[in-house]
Formats: sequence, structure tokens, C-alpha cells
Amino acid sequence: MTSSSFRRVRRRLLAPTLLLVPLALSAQTVKPVQEADWRKANDAVGALQRGHADVLRWEQANRPPATDTSAPAGTPIPTAEAAVRMAWRAHRDLDRPLARLGARNAQLIAEGRWTELDPSLQRRVEDAGEVLEVAQKGRKAWIEAVAAEQVLKHQREMLDAAQAAHKLGQRMVTVGNWSALQLAPVQLAATSARMNLRRAEYAAARAQSQLVRTLGLAGLQDRFALPAQLPAIPPQAMSATDARQRAEAIRGQLPAAEGLRNRALSREALAAYQAAHAIALDSQGEVFKTRVFITEETLLHYNGMLKSVWDLLDEVRNQSQATVDAIGAQRDFWIAEADLQWVLQGGAPDSFVSLGGSGGDAPAAAAH
Repeated sequence: MTSSSFRRVRRRLLAPTLLLVPLALSAQTVKPVQEADWRKANDAVGALQRGHADVLRWEQANRPPATDTSAPAGTPIPTAEAAVRMAWRAHRDLDRPLARLGARNAQLIAEGRWTELDPSLQRRVEDAGEVLEVAQKGRKAWIEAVAAEQVLKHQREMLDAAQAAHKLGQRMVTVGNWSALQLAPVQLAATSARMNLRRAEYAAARAQSQLVRTLGLAGLQDRFALPAQLPAIPPQAMSATDARQRAEAIRGQLPAAEGLRNRALSREALAAYQAAHAIALDSQGEVFKTRVFITEETLLHYNGMLKSVWDLLDEVRNQSQATVDAIGAQRDFWIAEADLQWVLQGGAPDSFVSLGGSGGDAPAAAAH
């Protein structure tokens, strides 16, 4: 399931929720909420020519203008391939080995199709290993920066929902329908969402800074314009048989000591890759389908007055969190894939992803 599908479902839930909260707030100021009050409110809305649609349109037209506080977009880096080529340009000493590799091999490396390279390439072309290492670092820095920007957007939406719930809870206390104790969990949820947004902002800024340094533009570039989402997860992972055959071919080109180390690294890299692929597919498959079912049922029950605005706001947060978790799983897969490709060329990453599921920060790594 793609990130665009997540966004469509979330918009269906988030937009009406946040726009209908003012109606709920106004109802709270008149008298304690009872079922009859909610029905009267809906009857009043129903008297409009197009019901809730007219209310939503009015809310859209009368909301205060949004203030754009985002930083300048910067130089666009639309793909991991573009990031790799920028990383190469930052290392002028790689011009010679890149020329010897040839345009075809350079294209395969930039696109991340390393298993299509001749296993003897590094032995035949001096400094080919450095070309691959720089490419791997550029690719991973781009992946982490794109994922961090994705998470940041969803954390902002989670804060919107939490703040709407907090505002409604405060009004409930004001009119005497709630106690301070009942408000406390809602207040904590809003505070937690605000803290998570701060973490996401820091993670995004840190990932951008790392990308700037990796591409050799420190002091010359503050940030880059990145795509809205990471590439889709391939439905089929590289088979263990193919990975082992490739590893054996590479070990045939390495000195004995390096071959032994590569054997251990290959097992670890393959295990991380396979686990990351399975988790990413589940997060966008069964987990997503179940989340969609709960979302749609909550929305139906809310429209039928069987669910409260609190249930709806909770589902907004749950939906956004599921999206954040899926982004983390997608990021971890692409990091694990880059590490596996590097190991299958004889490389030795400093660490592998731990698959801890932390969507709002850089992927946790397990050191060797």
C-alpha cells in the first residue's frame, strides 16, 4: 500500500473531524451535552441545503489564513540516484575510477542495481570500492532525509488532532461537564503530540544536515527539496539463494581474511533485509487494511451518532501513528537494502538497522 493511499484515508478522517470540532464546541457552551442536544444540532445542520457540506465549506472559507513557516526549499534531489551522483561530484578524486568503470557500470551503481555488476570489478578497477562506498553513503543519507520529512508532516497532523481534542476538553470543563481529572489524559495527549513534533523537527533537521555533509556541501547549502515520499517497497524481496550466490562470487575475488568476514556480514545483512521487507509489507498490508476498517467504521458510527467526537479524534491519532510507523518500516527496508547491496560487493557497513520501529527518528542501528 502506497503512502498516497494512507494520505487519502487520513484526509477523509482528519478534515471533517477538525472542521466539525467548532460545532461541538459551540454546543458545549449552551448546556450539558445530551443525546437530544446532538440530534438538534444535526437537525439544524440538516436544514441547510447541503447539510454538513455547507458547514464544511463555510469553515474552509472563514478559517484564518495559514502562515507558511517552512524554510526555503533548496536544491531539489528527486531520487536516490541524483543524491549518489551529487555525492560523487563532491569527491573529485573519484573522476578517474568512474571513468574506468564506464557509463554503464556507473549507471547501475547510481540506480542501486549493484547485483548486476561484474563481481571482479573492484579487483580490476582501482578505487572502485571507494566509488561504491560513497554511493552507499549518499543513498542512505537521502533515504533517511526523505523519511524524516515524511514523518514530520504526519506528526504535525497528529498535533492538530490532539490540540482539537484538548480545546474541546477545556470547554467541557468550563461548562461543568468534565472534571479536571477527566481533562488530564487529553492534556497529556496534546503535550505528548507536541513533544513528538519537536522530536520529528529535530530528526528532520539532523537528517538534512547529514545529507548536506554527505554531499560535500556544508556551508554552501542549508537544506534540499526532497520528494514527498520514499519509493514503494518491492512486492518480492531478493531471494536468499540469489544473495548467497552473489556473496560467494564476491568472496572469490577477496583475500581469505576478508572473505571470512564477508561471510558473516552477508548472513547478518541478509537477515536484516528479509526481516525489514516482511515488516514493511505488513505495515502497509494487514496493518493498514485493519486500520482502514476501524477508520471507516468509526466514521460511520460517528455520523450515526453512535460514536463521539472523542472516538473520532482518537482514530485520527491512531491513523496518523500507523502512517508514521509504516514510514519507519519503509525507511528501514531501504536502509537494509542499501547495506545488503554494499556487503554483496565486499563492503563492510559499520552497523545494520535494528528494526526497532521508531518512526520519528533515524533508524536504530546494531553495531557489530
